[in-house]
Amino acid sequence: MNILFFLKPKAEVAFVYDYHTLRQAMEIMEYHKYSSIPMINREGKYVGTITEGDLLWGLKKLNILNLKEAEDIAITKIARRADYRPVSADSNMEDLMEKAMDQNFVPVIDDQQNFIGIITRKDIIGYCYEKIKKSQIRG
Repeated sequence: MNILFFLKPKAEVAFVYDYHTLRQAMEIMEYHKYSSIPMINREGKYVGTITEGDLLWGLKKLNILNLKEAEDIAITKIARRADYRPVSADSNMEDLMEKAMDQNFVPVIDDQQNFIGIITRKDIIGYCYEKIKKSQIRG
């Protein structure tokens, strides 16, 4: 199966740029109700994932107690605990599943390393669940 069947394209996914401020990242995540979000650079390359935990520990480490201070902090100053590993658009299902077991979503990149979207663990599980239901009806 082609993994692009599961792809939520970049145009439908919230992300932050690596030049955003800490406050911008927090507001984007809050608005979209994301607990983690892809980060890309100006050229559109995937550079990592920032999580709520990263933000929280970053605020603590930098001793930031108000949002006004967060406007002056580049998001790249926040340490990322663990970046979500991407898959390429031509990856196989096994590679996708392996990464999805450890990540809420799997970033997808093209052959030029450009970020093209994500595949959520929820969508993969939903697909598998429907397959199981259909096989039980037939069997």
